[in-house]
Amino acid sequence: MRNTRRPLQALVAVTVATMALAACSSSGGAKNAGGGNAGGQDFTIAMITHESPGDTFWDKIRAGADQAAKDHGMTLNYSSDPDAGKEATLVQNAVDSKVDGIAVTLAFPDAVGPAAKSAIAGGVPVVAFNSGIGNYQDFGVPMYFGSNEDLAGQTVGRRIAQDGGGKALCVIQEQGQVALETRCAGVAKAFPNTENLNVNGADLPSVQQTIGAKLQQDPSITDVVTLGAPIALGAMQAKADSGSQAKVITFDLNADVAQAIQNGTIAFSVDQQPYVQGYMAVTALWLNLTNGNDIGGGQPVLTGPSIVDAKNIGPIVQYAKNNTR
Repeated sequence: MRNTRRPLQALVAVTVATMALAACSSSGGAKNAGGGNAGGQDFTIAMITHESPGDTFWDKIRAGADQAAKDHGMTLNYSSDPDAGKEATLVQNAVDSKVDGIAVTLAFPDAVGPAAKSAIAGGVPVVAFNSGIGNYQDFGVPMYFGSNEDLAGQTVGRRIAQDGGGKALCVIQEQGQVALETRCAGVAKAFPNTENLNVNGADLPSVQQTIGAKLQQDPSITDVVTLGAPIALGAMQAKADSGSQAKVITFDLNADVAQAIQNGTIAFSVDQQPYVQGYMAVTALWLNLTNGNDIGGGQPVLTGPSIVDAKNIGPIVQYAKNNTR
């Protein structure tokens, strides 16, 4: 995994500058009014993810992508499948439907990466986001927007160590998903006394029962690290049911988790800012189509990790309710 860090502020500055350049272009640039279409063309972008049904995380990805499409006068077609082979098929389907660009997650790079590479070979610009930071360049994808999951995991592990933790339990809700596995590996790098627990994230009652049983079995667990907001809420209930005193820590936010951080029932979240990922993936394709831009200079553009805790949760509660954070 790369540890190169590109501040989000720099990304915004680059984006604003290139958007202004595209808007002022006199040949083939965007219209100065009425949206972001180049030469009157209505671009269609396919966004393809590995979303699992019921995972509210993806609502923020879609909200950002929808806003970017609206801002730039484009059509966005969203599709998803948690099965690696089916996600790869969705990429090929997008190519066959002659979309103008593709934004795709590479949670399963061995399956989806070749489909992305084939799309690029066929002349369709592709950007990766959210998952695949360590693999996207292997398939010729020029741009990536997301968090460095190894760095994010280490951030959690260091925080647990600083707070005097004894043993961490890292809960993986989708076994084999590269971003999730990397997060827990990062936690263990910085806090070696970490044990992984695999659960079925599609069955939240089962998640709660499995975590609860583990907490009852091993009272030495001081910190439960979950990798998604819905799993964190299940862990909170499992903690209450088991009588455990372990802290609950999570990756990612939703309105309920933000409220729980404000109330002190979740210690903190490491946020990858999915709204930004969705917005920037679509915006990057617009810039590429209208102005030939590639953002990132060959390096990933990081949208996290951003720690959300009691110190800064105040305004973020409302942003989370608005589905933008």
